[in-house]
Amino acid sequence: MTWLVALPVVLPLIGAGVALALARYPRVQGVVSVSVLSVVLAVSVALLVMVNSGPMVLDVGGWAAPVGISLVVDRLAALMLVVSVTVTLAVLLYSLAQGVADGDEGAPLAVYHPTFLVLSAGVSNTFVSGDLFNLYVGFEILLAASFVLITLGGTRDRIRSGTIYVVVSLISSVVFLVGIALIYAATGTVNLAQLAMRLPEIDPGMQLILQLMLLVGFGIKAAVFPLSAWLPDSYPTAPAPVTAVFAGLLTKVGVYAIIRTQVLLFPDGRLDDLLKVVALATMVVGILGAVAQEDIKRLLSFTLVSHIGFMIWGIATSSEAGLSAAIFYVAHHITVQTALFLVAGLIERRGGTTSLVRLGSLARLAPLLAVLFFVPAMNLAGIPPMSGFLGKAGLIEAAAQDGSGLSYTLIAGGLVTSLLTLYAIVKTWNMAFWQEAPEPLPETTTPRGMVGPAAGLVVFSLLLAALAGPLYDYTDRAARDLRARVPYIISVLPEGGRGTGQSPEVTQEGERGAPEDTGETDGGEGG
Repeated sequence: MTWLVALPVVLPLIGAGVALALARYPRVQGVVSVSVLSVVLAVSVALLVMVNSGPMVLDVGGWAAPVGISLVVDRLAALMLVVSVTVTLAVLLYSLAQGVADGDEGAPLAVYHPTFLVLSAGVSNTFVSGDLFNLYVGFEILLAASFVLITLGGTRDRIRSGTIYVVVSLISSVVFLVGIALIYAATGTVNLAQLAMRLPEIDPGMQLILQLMLLVGFGIKAAVFPLSAWLPDSYPTAPAPVTAVFAGLLTKVGVYAIIRTQVLLFPDGRLDDLLKVVALATMVVGILGAVAQEDIKRLLSFTLVSHIGFMIWGIATSSEAGLSAAIFYVAHHITVQTALFLVAGLIERRGGTTSLVRLGSLARLAPLLAVLFFVPAMNLAGIPPMSGFLGKAGLIEAAAQDGSGLSYTLIAGGLVTSLLTLYAIVKTWNMAFWQEAPEPLPETTTPRGMVGPAAGLVVFSLLLAALAGPLYDYTDRAARDLRARVPYIISVLPEGGRGTGQSPEVTQEGERGAPEDTGETDGGEGG
C-alpha cells in the first residue's frame, strides 16, 4: 500500500492538467477540483491510520534510497496532510461560491483551478519529501502557484504586494538552495535519513553554518521575526480565499520544514536559545503590530506572524512535550487562521470593507456572521476549553519542565501575547459588530455556499478541542518518533543505505531529551 504515499502529490497534478484542458467548461472544472481534493483527503485519512504501524516509504521509480527519491509519511507528515487538505478543500468550496474562478475578481478561469491544484500538490510534496532537494522542489511548486494566485485580478495593489512576495520568496529559495549545495558538498548526500547519520561526522563549525542557513531559509518562509516584515503587506490585498489558504498553509510549511530538519538533522540543540529568543520576539512584535491595526485583514496578518512564535517556542524547548505541543498548535492554527480569513471575506462582502472605522452593527445585521467570527477569534486568543488554550497550556507545561530563565521568559511572553490577542480581537468585535456603523452598510446578501465552508472550518476547529485527548496522544507519539530518529532512518534505509555501507544505528548521545529513548515505535516497520 506504499503507493498511496504518492497520491497526495500525483492526483492534484493530474487534476490540474485535466482542469486546464477543460478551460471552456467552468462547472466541470469545479467538479474536477473538488473531486480530486476529496479523494486526496480520503487518502490522507487512510495514511493517518496506516502510519501507526510505522513510517511508510515509497521509492520513486523503483530507485532505492539514497540514490533515488524517497517519499516518506510518518505520523507528523500524515497529520499535516489531513489538516492541510481539509482546509484546502474548504477554501476551494468557498471560492467556488464566491465566484473568484468565474471572474468576479478578474481571475482567468483557465488558470484558477489548475493553479489551486498545483498549490495543493506542492504543499503535499513538502510534507512527504524524504530528501532536501525534493523539499526544495515542493517549495518551488507551491511558490510558483502562489505567485499566480496572489496577483489574481491584476489590480495595482495586488501587483505591488505580489512583487514583494515574489522577491522575498526568491531570496528564501536562493538561501535554501545554497544551503543544499553546501550540505551536499560536505556530506555527499541530500537524503534526510542518510544526512542524519553523516552530519555528526563533519566539523561542528560547518554543522552550525549549515544549520543556520536552513533556519534562515525556512524562517523567511515561516515569517519569523525579523524575517516577517513582508507578510502583512502581501497577504491582505489578495482575494479572500487566496489569503485564507496562504495564511493557513504557506507559513506552516516553513514551520514543518524547521521541525523536520532541526529534530532529525541537528538534534544536539545548539541553537535552542537562539530559537527561544526568536520565538519570543516573533510573538511580541507580531501582536504589537496587530494591536495597532484598523483593518481586519491586516490585523489577522499580524496575529498570524505572532502565533508562529508559539510554534517556534515548542520546537526550541528540546523536549518531547514541547515538540508535541508545537505539532498540536500547528494543526490548531492552520484551521483557526484559515477560518478567520474566510470569515473576514464574508465581512467584506456584507459590509463592503474590512476597515474597522467604517464597519459596525454587524451583530444585528448578520448574527450568524457574528458567531462565525466570535468562535475562532476566541479560539485564537486561547480561551478555555478551546484548542488554542490547550496548545498554549502544553507549551507552558513544557517550558516549566525545562526550568531555564529563557523558558520562564517565554511563558511570560506567551501570556502577554495571549492577552494582547484577546484585546485585539475584542477591539475588532466591538468596532465591527457591536458599535453602530458610522454610515449605513450596503444591502447585500452572502451566498450560503460561502457561509457553509467557513462554518465547516469553525466546527472542525471545535472538533480539535473535543478530540484533544486522542489528538494529543497522537502528537505525543509523533514527537517521540521524531526525537528517536531511528524509526525514520531504518524505514528509509533499512539496510544501512541499501548497499552504501552506512550503518542505520543512531545513538542517543547528544540528542534532545532523556537518554532512555530507544527509538522503538508502538508498531512494526512500515514502507
